[in-house]
Amino acid sequence: MQGVVNQEPLERRKLKVPEALPTEKKSAFSRLKSAVFRRKVAIQEIVREPTSGGIVFRFTKDKKDIEILLIQDSKERWTIPKGHIEPGETAKMTARREIEEETGLRNFSILTWLGKIHFKYRRIDKLVLMTTQVYLVQALDSKERPIPEKWMKGIKWFSFVDALDAVEYEDIEKLMLIAKKKIRVGDF
Repeated sequence: MQGVVNQEPLERRKLKVPEALPTEKKSAFSRLKSAVFRRKVAIQEIVREPTSGGIVFRFTKDKKDIEILLIQDSKERWTIPKGHIEPGETAKMTARREIEEETGLRNFSILTWLGKIHFKYRRIDKLVLMTTQVYLVQALDSKERPIPEKWMKGIKWFSFVDALDAVEYEDIEKLMLIAKKKIRVGDF
């Protein structure tokens, strides 16, 4: 977002990482050991992996703000529910399926498309190019409780501000800000 300046003191800002980079910090010795013993394998193939998911929100009880549903992956990173687009599925169909599978929610509405996220990472001898289509999704039943899949470390409703702080990926954070603006002005 152009023109937005973070007024928070530098030491208090939480650094966000692109979707595919590890968030763990390694010691200097560990990095050196990895560099010395790692055998460079040439990239043999470029793989495209289309994915889709959603920023799931609900209004607070007083209707003055929103909460965002985040999942905690197996590496303990907070993110949005998303997954691979299967053959014959549209991105919107995949977002619905993945949200149902990963959160257990059934009563929700996909309101609008928010954007896409591009990232790449290396998987042994493959370069994986991933594109994630992200939708704005409203949970319609405040009594419906999310249920995590077995592989997840957690699932939780966050206040909007806390969700911005918790989410691990800068691109998702940007789409959350777009989502908040769309919700505020009713642009869906």
